[in-house]
Amino acid sequence: MATRSALINVMVRAAEKAARGLVRDFGEVEHLQVSRKGPADFVSAADLKAERTLREELQKARPEFGFLMEESGASKGSDAEARWIVDPLDGTTNFLHGLPHWAISIAAERNGEIVAGVIYAPIGDQLFWAEKGAGAFVNHTRLRVSERRRLEDCVIATGIPFKGRGDHATFLKEQEAVMKEVAGIRRFGAASLDLAYTAAGRFDAYWERGLSPWDCAAGVLMVTEAGGFVGEIEGGRNPVFTGNVLAANSHLQVPVARLLKSAKG
Repeated sequence: MATRSALINVMVRAAEKAARGLVRDFGEVEHLQVSRKGPADFVSAADLKAERTLREELQKARPEFGFLMEESGASKGSDAEARWIVDPLDGTTNFLHGLPHWAISIAAERNGEIVAGVIYAPIGDQLFWAEKGAGAFVNHTRLRVSERRRLEDCVIATGIPFKGRGDHATFLKEQEAVMKEVAGIRRFGAASLDLAYTAAGRFDAYWERGLSPWDCAAGVLMVTEAGGFVGEIEGGRNPVFTGNVLAANSHLQVPVARLLKSAKG
């Protein structure tokens, strides 16, 4: 059985506490779907409440850490080299529509490097966690990226830009280039879980542009600790902060990157 460090335990406890409120709120969403006002304001309140819970729990355990959080932005701690990168509800649109595919994502960063990550999907009780140099796990099971080598056997995940966000034309070209060569493309709507599923070998690769650090920091570590490759789509090595992420096993990284590059024409 995998042994979790004190740092991971801090992150897990915070995620589980925030999850309890989100699960209760998620149970209310289906009732709000039929109201004239709709559930958007309710979900926004649920998101903020989860972020407050996470901040309180993480601050209590590591008061010296700073924060980079989706809703409240960046704040420095007394240790300038350490901070939490937190998404209290990744997959907000899924949550809003009563779709049970959403997660809490927490990463610990030290000296500019992600050293630990937790992605918790409360519906289904899947706890993904990883620590630099110690591997990646779901609950107590070790994760390994897939071993598939042939694109025609592969299922590849992505994120699709929506109204007012992202480069739609570029995405459509990339999708066309990839879909002709693979067994399927999936768009599940939560980047943290796309990366966790890639780490688990459920997806063979994943690409997306325009992500924020809180969307992908924990997941990037998850994939690398599961034996995979994560880089920028254009080939750089800092995807957490550029937001253009390509994750794959070592066999597929070059072929998928080549397909995405071919979409530029």
